[in-house]
Amino acid sequence: MTDYIGYEALTQAAMKGVVREALRETARNGAAPGEHHFYITFRTKAPGVKMAEHLVERFPDEMTIVIQHQFWDLEVHEGHFEVILKFNGVPQHLSIPFAAMTRFVDPAVNFGLSFEKNESFTGQDVVAPTASETGGPMAGESKRASGADGNGTVVNLETFRRK
Repeated sequence: MTDYIGYEALTQAAMKGVVREALRETARNGAAPGEHHFYITFRTKAPGVKMAEHLVERFPDEMTIVIQHQFWDLEVHEGHFEVILKFNGVPQHLSIPFAAMTRFVDPAVNFGLSFEKNESFTGQDVVAPTASETGGPMAGESKRASGADGNGTVVNLETFRRK
């Protein structure tokens, strides 16, 4: 049966709205409230992602950043967010469209979301394709980095996933 309403796309857009509001709250306060902190995984070569080329080379498929204690200038827009994180002690500006996100985890409250991956998104997209449009996950290995501690620590998100 054909889903003319597009429930999958609506669900993906709503979930990205949750992330947007969590980041907006953090930006307003200059810090995540309470013990909240966020692991955000995104496709580094997705349309609209802006980051230093050496980071894209180091993380050619996916990268996970941490928004916790050491971040600066978090700005949240309708279709993307921007933040400065330190990598090996050097501040780096990142601009990440919500459409590029593949996972969002707040381990403080055991909360996590996974998003559909689709190469056809533009940097302004905030919705996922319908189930009939999804071609499945991208091939390739995922690399992750933490911008919070400045040394590129690898973070295993499986630790935070709900079983």
